[in-house]
Amino acid sequence: MIYSPAFWAMALANLCHTASFSAFFLLPLYILEHGGNQGDIGVVMGIFALASAISRPWVAEMIDRIGRKRSYTLGSILMLVSPFLYLGIQDPLGSAYLPFLLLRALHGVGLAICFTSVFTFMADILPRDRLNEGIGMFGISGLIGIAIGPILAEIMLEHFGFAGLFIVAGILSGISLIIHQPLKESAPRGEEESDPTTFFGLFRREKFIVVGLISLLFGVGLAGSGNFVAPLAEERNLGFISAYFFCYSGGAITIRFVNGWLSGKFGENRILPCSILLYMAGLLLLPLAYNQAVLCVAGILSGIGHGLLFPLLNTMAVRDESASIRGKATGIFTGGIDSGIFAGSLILGYIGDWFGLNVLFLCAGLSMTIALIIFRFRRPDSCN
Repeated sequence: MIYSPAFWAMALANLCHTASFSAFFLLPLYILEHGGNQGDIGVVMGIFALASAISRPWVAEMIDRIGRKRSYTLGSILMLVSPFLYLGIQDPLGSAYLPFLLLRALHGVGLAICFTSVFTFMADILPRDRLNEGIGMFGISGLIGIAIGPILAEIMLEHFGFAGLFIVAGILSGISLIIHQPLKESAPRGEEESDPTTFFGLFRREKFIVVGLISLLFGVGLAGSGNFVAPLAEERNLGFISAYFFCYSGGAITIRFVNGWLSGKFGENRILPCSILLYMAGLLLLPLAYNQAVLCVAGILSGIGHGLLFPLLNTMAVRDESASIRGKATGIFTGGIDSGIFAGSLILGYIGDWFGLNVLFLCAGLSMTIALIIFRFRRPDSCN
């Protein structure tokens, strides 16, 4: 049974956490308001992803050791506390720059724990033969969160300033903390020690190298769409910034309803390169976005690509793996994305500073081209 009470409870909890996280897509405006530039945006947004990526081996081991739910609770507490701590930092790019970066790192660790544990939880409870479908449908909760978060943030920003943004983000994570408490642990008892393979030991298998690299390059693309669309819309006076994220989520959510059918009819190995091409097309369209209509089309294309690619990579990582290493397998997938977001935030930030936003988005699109090449030249049986 896919749609169990635990599925719906975790979906709602994930929606709240993702909305809390995506509210910070508007943080670049906070950085610019305090005298920062595109390079500063890259550093501040990138340190979040760096902390998330560096902590991933420890997080993945912890999830397999102490359980998915307990880990999710710990991550939820960090996600609840972090947004309120931003309220105490008055000079983020001056005397308080180091505390600001440390807070971003703490926030990133919280998200790493939540995302890795929740997708491992779902891999435990979903039927093996409908794993891609189940993960895809569950992921709709996060995509709705991506749409809701920036909208709430922009409304709060307009009426209450950045303090309103931080408070609403904290409240959303608090709701998630409460919602998942009644759930039972998902990992089957007795399997915890059945496979002693470590996080880094999994990289001896080509499957995890391919998943990790494509996830990393996908993360670079996500850094472009997540961190630099708001400055692009602001620079070109494109109106309601959240329109892009709303269209992005709309495209991703819509495709999830036919994701299972598409994969069954055409095969995951055919759908995955198509998803990469769609995401790349959305990124490459952003340099042409001088009105909101083009911005929205770019969001829809990238959203559809994201909606297909994310569950395919997740399924590829955990399929046929024992419960005792699913946390590590999920950690490679999510950690690859976070590593890409960090590298992308930093590198793209400086590219934007030196060469402008148009070149920035072209480089983000190039990362998806490399991902396509890696998938094309893998061994055909390496990811089955």
